Amino acid sequence: MIRSPEGMTETPNRGIAMDALSDVLRVSHLSGGVFLHAEFTVPWCVSARMTPELCAPFLGPTTHLIPYHYVVAGELYVGVDGEEPLLLRDGEIILFPRNDMHLLGSDLKLKPTIVRDLMVPPDGDGLYGIHHGGGGAQARMICGYLGCDSAYGNPVIATLPAMMRFKMEEAGPAEWIRSTFQYAANEIAEGRPGSETVLAKLSELLFVEAVRRYAETLPESQTGWLAGLRDPAVARTLALMHSDVARSWSMEELCSEVGTSRSALADRFTRLIGMPPMQYLAHWRMQMAAQRLKGSNTPLARIAELVGYESEAAFSRAFKKAFGTAPATWRRSAG
Repeated sequence: MIRSPEGMTETPNRGIAMDALSDVLRVSHLSGGVFLHAEFTVPWCVSARMTPELCAPFLGPTTHLIPYHYVVAGELYVGVDGEEPLLLRDGEIILFPRNDMHLLGSDLKLKPTIVRDLMVPPDGDGLYGIHHGGGGAQARMICGYLGCDSAYGNPVIATLPAMMRFKMEEAGPAEWIRSTFQYAANEIAEGRPGSETVLAKLSELLFVEAVRRYAETLPESQTGWLAGLRDPAVARTLALMHSDVARSWSMEELCSEVGTSRSALADRFTRLIGMPPMQYLAHWRMQMAAQRLKGSNTPLARIAELVGYESEAAFSRAFKKAFGTAPATWRRSAG
């Protein structure tokens, strides 16, 4: 719930807000997967950070990695520099949107062992494995990742914290993710093939659900793209621009659609998102253009049209200003 400038309590349209969020995550081109199942016994402590070579057998080229750990059984502590350690129990997931080096263990004060040094390659197809620790109480995990083609400049990923804890409760929208994840994890533990594919798709779904849950729990004082989804005027403006990015929007049109004054919309949007609406639209058009350049052979003139430019020349100038190189050159480099 938020309060409008007039003091009236408003409830943002969740569907509208989620449409904008879904659009940003779609352009991020997420691709999930799993690469490791691990069993640790007390006492133990490991340090971990995802690198491209760790998931190379499972994932094609990508520009950014978001690792996660799903606790199948037991409990463990997790921490990154500058953050309070968290205690995770079975059924909980921890994600690292910035791919920071992190510690996992029964006691984070122990000297950590590097995860890479413990990993045992699969016998044929399958996941890497780890069995490590002092023989005490067991903690069992499935470790996965999300690859993201366009994390740079992505308004959602840029506002996420170093660690995102996601508890899939016994009831609610996440229940089917939790139950399916648990089933697939058990199948992997028993050596049955095929469950990796299920977990790969679930990786993408759980990230979207985790981001949604995180957005819903932000404090009232929080700013940023996700915080903007809770403001009805800002959420509606984002949804309008994302639903028709090629339209020649003006502030007057946006204000008319949203039902607020130009000054009020500019102030609320800039305070929460960090830039005025028209600047945000130009930025988002470039993100969409970059995705299309990388993922297809669509002619430049057509891409220019799809992202709201009347000419290829105008599009090329805007793209070069944003990325430092011409669209055709950027496409060859990205390819």
